[in-house]
Amino acid sequence: QVQLVESGGGLVQPGGSLRLSCAASGSIFSINFMGWYRQAPGKERELVARFLSGGSTNYADSVKGRFTISRDNAKNTMYLQMNDLKPEDTAVYYCNAAVRVTAGRIDAYWGQGTRVTVAS
Repeated sequence: QVQLVESGGGLVQPGGSLRLSCAASGSIFSINFMGWYRQAPGKERELVARFLSGGSTNYADSVKGRFTISRDNAKNTMYLQMNDLKPEDTAVYYCNAAVRVTAGRIDAYWGQGTRVTVAS
């Protein structure tokens, strides 16, 4: 069984920073971290940042210049550094990964989410 566990969320004032982590554990042959998504109350889940083929990255326009996605493959962990946070960044943040669980099978996994609240 594979688990993705997000951490690092919390309450922060506007202009503050948080660093989210997504740690993978379990029976993992290999893992390809896909990206971070978020879902605000009453809204659909949306892409925040993701890795593209070749290791390049892609960001939602609303977070460009403020958020940075990274990963440490040796630790099976992905990160999202969030700076200059705004109230509109308030949401539950989820990580997503494609995990090779056997030689011939790749499954997609989501974490349980970590809540980020930006308020003064």
